[in-house]
Amino acid sequence: MILPIYLYGSPVLREKAAEVDLTKVTKEQMQKFFEDMHETMHTADGCGLAAPQVGISERILIVDGNELVENYPELKGFVRKMINPVVVFASEQQSEYSEGCLSIPSVDADIKRPKVITVRYYDENLEEKEETFDDFASRMIQHELDHLDGVLFTDKAAPIRRKILAKRLNNISRGLARTAYKSKVEKA
Repeated sequence: MILPIYLYGSPVLREKAAEVDLTKVTKEQMQKFFEDMHETMHTADGCGLAAPQVGISERILIVDGNELVENYPELKGFVRKMINPVVVFASEQQSEYSEGCLSIPSVDADIKRPKVITVRYYDENLEEKEETFDDFASRMIQHELDHLDGVLFTDKAAPIRRKILAKRLNNISRGLARTAYKSKVEKA
């Protein structure tokens, strides 16, 4: 099922998401939610999606690098579904890349992030994992992790870039953005 993607200005995007109580969900429930998120993400031509972006303030995210293999061949087959992810290591070495976001359509900004991270999380089968990611895989995951803490990529942009984007962000929050996918702005 395709879910609406909440756009900039929706309060759920600024909340710190709650941990999923793994004793109160089934593997089947989580797999179904991940299927819905995956379908929603692909319909919108995205490579990552966090639960707050579909109106669910819980610590759940999905990333899929398969659409990016032309530029990043190492992402072939790279799909991760994470519940309650926690960064246990972040490198001091950083990389910079122009990021965008399904919740902030037609906006991009250069963002610096750690080049390598290690994440402990539960997968869609409710099994605990710990993995290290680098380069673009690391960036994708960090972008979605930020959503779980109510942080948007524009918050990390250079101050001058934020100032330049202010009017566009305001228009998005007022419901004036056009998307080719199902979206909404929820007012407080």
